[in-house]
Amino acid sequence: MTSDEFAELWKMEKDSFLKCCVEADDESELASYVRAMNLSPDQKERFDKAIDQLLTDVFYTLLLGLDGSASIGGVQQPYKILDENDSLISECGDLEAAAYEKFHGA
Repeated sequence: MTSDEFAELWKMEKDSFLKCCVEADDESELASYVRAMNLSPDQKERFDKAIDQLLTDVFYTLLLGLDGSASIGGVQQPYKILDENDSLISECGDLEAAAYEKFHGA
């Protein structure tokens, strides 16, 4: 697995979480809390955008933390991420670039 593939999987995971947050017919507990807020269409649109940005920031920062480009809990260091074949997914800096492309690229 490459750093691009790894970042893409995390982007897919973020999109899955977002779907649970914003789709009214989702059966998750979170979706029920959102429905209970009884937001107007304008409020719901702004809420959806805010949740999208929150999840983007969280997932992107998590990947930067693993890459050593940001701290995790106040500790900044690179981590080695190995796939199931014990192959290194990325060299230091590769994951940061892949995450930026997936979460902030065009």
